[in-house]
Amino acid sequence: MTDYAFTHLRHVALAVPDYEKQLDFYTQQWGLSVAGSDADVTYLAAEGSPESYIVRIRKDVDKRLDLIAYGATDAASVDAMAERLGRSGVQLVGDPADLQTPGGGYGFRFFDNEGRTIEISADVAPRAHRKVEEGEPIPVKLSHVVVNSTDPEATVAFYEKHFGFQVSDILMHPRMGKMMWFLRTNSWHHSMAIARGPHPALHHASFEMRGIDEYMRGTGRMMRAGVEKIWGPGRHQAGNNTFSYFLDPNGNTMEYTTELEVLEEDSWHPHLYDFSDPAVSDQWGTANAMDEFVAAKSFNDVDKGLFVAPPI
Repeated sequence: MTDYAFTHLRHVALAVPDYEKQLDFYTQQWGLSVAGSDADVTYLAAEGSPESYIVRIRKDVDKRLDLIAYGATDAASVDAMAERLGRSGVQLVGDPADLQTPGGGYGFRFFDNEGRTIEISADVAPRAHRKVEEGEPIPVKLSHVVVNSTDPEATVAFYEKHFGFQVSDILMHPRMGKMMWFLRTNSWHHSMAIARGPHPALHHASFEMRGIDEYMRGTGRMMRAGVEKIWGPGRHQAGNNTFSYFLDPNGNTMEYTTELEVLEEDSWHPHLYDFSDPAVSDQWGTANAMDEFVAAKSFNDVDKGLFVAPPI
């Protein structure tokens, strides 16, 4: 059994200049519910998830990825992780303490090798949630987060060394080399992926839908609403999950997905997939062709939050 430091992905936090449009998008179109708010910060939950919230939106003059949050087993493991990271020279934002966000809990934050803020927490109170019904096109949970990196090999090594992440699969191109690493911290194919990009930034966040029908209904709802679709609908080979990518009002890429692969870890061996083969990017052949213009949409803006902890 693999010794993972993290149990699962909790939430992603974004800072945006156009706060009201962002909230309207996620609540009126994307399908999330308000779990709490405090001044210019709103916490958004998925109806099918026990997580207290899966997206946090904060108003700021600068657009940035505030943080990515993961769960830990218990408070003792949080303390042990903070001590170990400190000894290894990883820059901590603060010492472990009680959290003052919805669900509470106990945790701390640190900067990864490229300056992203990562939060680790345990003992967060579960949120009252419900079963998402058949035909209901709203997210069940946050599936995974993908980030752009100028040195993906070093970033992958950072998460492998300090937290026991395992590489599930890698995407490569004959001309460009290795381009994306899918990392897991449990039996799901990936909760994080690292993409080679022109600057560190959020590539996309992905939301799991109940099933194929709900995924397609959600995709259609976005298209009918005139939300800019980047790529999809289709089905990737790595992870075997469906995909439809859209831009939120502040230019962040968001994905609807479903049926992400759950691995038999004892027998799994990573693949090196050549994405110049169209069937690797989209097994169905239903998505618009991937090209440099489509890819550039998810490069995102230069992240102004690197090695700068969010104020909340």
